[in-house]
Amino acid sequence: MSKVLAICISKHKGTLKNEVSEANFIEEFGIEGDAHAGKWHRQVSLLAFEKIDDFRNKGGNVDFGAFGENLVVDGIELHKLPVGQQLQVGEVLLEVTQIGKECHDKCAIYYQVGECIMPKNGIFTRVLKGGKVKVGDQCTLIDSGKKILSL
Repeated sequence: MSKVLAICISKHKGTLKNEVSEANFIEEFGIEGDAHAGKWHRQVSLLAFEKIDDFRNKGGNVDFGAFGENLVVDGIELHKLPVGQQLQVGEVLLEVTQIGKECHDKCAIYYQVGECIMPKNGIFTRVLKGGKVKVGDQCTLIDSGKKILSL
């Protein structure tokens, strides 16, 4: 079963995010109180726990949110999902809009952590249906509105 291990938000883009136990996701906007919320395609970012754990195993000492990710999810190889894939996370329905990103400048995350794994391993989504997400909520892959895989 796939689940949310952390929810992270920040007031400013390009900075480390802080963990919260639950968050309100606003349809076609993003997470209430997060700097990346807005009317665009990268409203919510996700990073697989396994990628953070790999970084830690190489000697990196990071907390959840250190790479600027909004959700840390265990049990899904997020970077292998196709654009358009939908995910049910708690009450919220997300749609994958971008896999990875190009970093043009070295942001605060790079200088504090030494490397950013979001460009290759992070995914970005938009909120199709808003609601609450809590740490521990299940993540389910959706296809055409039908449940296809519960990890």
